Amino acid sequence: MAFLEVEDIHTYYGNIQALKGVSLSVEEGECVTLIGSNGAGKSTTLRSISGLTPPRTGSIKLAGEEISMLPPQEIVGLGICQSPEGRKCFQRMSVLENLELGAYLRRDTDQMAKDIQRIFELFPRLEERQSQKAGTMSGGEQQMLAIGRAYMGSPKVLLLDEPSMGISPVLTERIYETIAQINQEGMTILLVEQNANFALDVSKRAYVLETGAVVMSDSSDALRTNPEVQKAYLGT
Repeated sequence: MAFLEVEDIHTYYGNIQALKGVSLSVEEGECVTLIGSNGAGKSTTLRSISGLTPPRTGSIKLAGEEISMLPPQEIVGLGICQSPEGRKCFQRMSVLENLELGAYLRRDTDQMAKDIQRIFELFPRLEERQSQKAGTMSGGEQQMLAIGRAYMGSPKVLLLDEPSMGISPVLTERIYETIAQINQEGMTILLVEQNANFALDVSKRAYVLETGAVVMSDSSDALRTNPEVQKAYLGT
């Protein structure tokens, strides 16, 4: 049994069906990515897992426990934490306040302090700007903060939604180096990314989504050499 198991979920926005029977799995300690074009259902899959847009039918299990009917705060409490598309940092709050908010369900104060220091090691720029208001930072810096805030939830599974969106290539590379690093340290990651090159570099396996359905799944290495994937997503 996989650590995170999504089986045949159907998710709707009103009467519009966004996911049409998506199934996927993530093993503990694995990094898995979802690739696909805009509107394919990648972000909706993450929102379904985190309870923000619950599926109408289907199953989502964490370590064998059904979570698809739980509210988002309980899902966070179980260890699924998300860095959302568009970052959504609290603009008028400082970097440090944003990080502390990520730990709002935690009571292990000593470990929280250690985790903040760990985030500062991963993203030294956040330490330099810890008193700065989030809204005054660049898009790349806010993306680092969004990942750090999710990390502060002490996740068992880290959901990352479009971490390269709208940021410079230099900072994208830095962020992906950090994603690879925390995965190597044992963090389980489910990554949604339009930039398939970065996504396939950092992940072990990948699923390709089109119009709300999984159309292909394989190891990241195999998908990188797949002619259809190359043509559609890798620009080759």
